[in-house]
Amino acid sequence: MATAHLIINGKKAGIPAIREAVGKLRGKGHDLQVRVTWEYGDGLRYVKEAGEKGVDCVIAGGGDGTVNEISHGLALLDQERRPAMGILPLGTANDFATCCTIPTVPLAALQLAFDAEPVAVDLVQANERYFINVASAGFGAAVTTETPIELKNFLAGGAYTLMGMIKILNFTPYTVSIKAENYAYEGEAVIGAICNGRQAGGGQVLARDAFINDGLFDVLIARSFPLNAIEQVTTEFYNPSPRGEYITLIQSKWLESSADEPVPVNLDGEPLKSNTVRYEVLPGAIKLALPKDCPCITT
Repeated sequence: MATAHLIINGKKAGIPAIREAVGKLRGKGHDLQVRVTWEYGDGLRYVKEAGEKGVDCVIAGGGDGTVNEISHGLALLDQERRPAMGILPLGTANDFATCCTIPTVPLAALQLAFDAEPVAVDLVQANERYFINVASAGFGAAVTTETPIELKNFLAGGAYTLMGMIKILNFTPYTVSIKAENYAYEGEAVIGAICNGRQAGGGQVLARDAFINDGLFDVLIARSFPLNAIEQVTTEFYNPSPRGEYITLIQSKWLESSADEPVPVNLDGEPLKSNTVRYEVLPGAIKLALPKDCPCITT
């Protein structure tokens, strides 16, 4: 019988449906222990404990930040001591879990962690940090607090929520140097997202064809654009390619970005700020309990 530790965000520990689900699984004979976090760092400590005890699976109970902390903690363990990972989605957005079609009902999510054959999936290393879903960086044109009238007129057609994308990607002007496999750029630009998963920011799909087990990440890169190019930007955003004039989508195993001043980066909700960041895929770094029909897995 498999053993599992549910590492749950302390703010969610008292939810009756979770207590009921844990009780039902224990009643079936499953060895399920619960660890409750109080502050950042607790999750890392609990993952280390699970590795030392030889636990089969750690289940991240929380939102994308909790998933990030647990996957980061697994990356810090020696490969042979890494438990598999399950997810109990309890956050506001649950972008990674949603993309992977992990059930939101506590009993179903916990049962999946015990029943599924774990799949080897990639992590991405960003300097000394690790993430599993999306890193967004603050490159690009500054955005005013009020939407220009031209933009309001365009959005009235319902074709594209540009302001939502801008807020999510947190565009900030930087002069950058970007290097990746078969790609290089220098100048003022926006780097929207480095995607192992497909979506961030509460459902914004940034890399619809990304897979979490292909040894690559998708990189959405946006250059500064004039207001009269919004329609073209819209078209390129929904149909990204390596040849876009304003929006470029590439795949790579690594990417280096550098700037004259520190660049704020968001790794699944966790901040990182540095002049230079190197991103590198770690193929098959952890094993993840997923539904059989998970759309983010390629065979």
